[in-house]
Amino acid sequence: MALWTESAAGLVRRHERRIGPGAARLFGLAARVLPGLLFCVLLAAAWQAMATRSASPLVPNLQLIGDELLLILQSGEAYRQIGATLGRITLGLLLGFAVALAVGLASARNRFARSFFEPALLLGLTVPGLVWALLCVIWFGLSLKTSVVAIALGIAPALAVSIAQGISAVDPQLIEAAHVYRLSFWVRLRTLWLPAILPFLMSGMRLAFSLAWKVVVLVEVFGLSSGVGYALNTGFISQNVAAVLAWTLAFSVVVAAIEYGLFQTVERRLTRWKRKSLV
Repeated sequence: MALWTESAAGLVRRHERRIGPGAARLFGLAARVLPGLLFCVLLAAAWQAMATRSASPLVPNLQLIGDELLLILQSGEAYRQIGATLGRITLGLLLGFAVALAVGLASARNRFARSFFEPALLLGLTVPGLVWALLCVIWFGLSLKTSVVAIALGIAPALAVSIAQGISAVDPQLIEAAHVYRLSFWVRLRTLWLPAILPFLMSGMRLAFSLAWKVVVLVEVFGLSSGVGYALNTGFISQNVAAVLAWTLAFSVVVAAIEYGLFQTVERRLTRWKRKSLV
């Protein structure tokens, strides 16, 4: 996705003088959006063909899925359940990011800390989210703490590795200069390490968000009375496949909006200082 976006940006800059800035921006938007829309159209057409061919209630057609989607939107249920899930994900991401930042900084800057945290990171990267969800339900019961801690445990290892890799990629000469000028820890963090880890951090946050969504749904399925996982479990119990797909589609749209509207926007603004090569 990032490579395609960079290519589209290169095409816009290349033709901006010839077609004007306004048309160039429109061209760039179309270059970014149309391929994804084409994929969605082809996927929908393939699903409709499969539903028509199978003629089974287990493979509902697009009209049935659309009716269920319209029902949960008009009733307001979609906003309530997705809002509850996003709230848990946000708290879990904040906790996981705080832990990952501390562990990543220590692992990148201290050999003993790197060796000390390495088994924990390896264990965290290999343990499935289902295990964290089960353990947290056992430890904390069915509460907000359960979902937040399960998300943090699921995403912190991947984020910590991304942060450590970003800090390790900092030019040693810059680190030496910061040491010579005796810059404080907070100055080094703000002017040296954070700009260096930004690309790694953005990719890590995308991965963390996808992991958090999977973990929180598992926790909600296990017995919480709200959230997308609860709604999916309700559809599963009633064997309403159209409802399960409608909820999946609704949250997928939210995830896409967060990716394109938040992550990519923040990444573009924070990396404006970089000189991008024309493709």
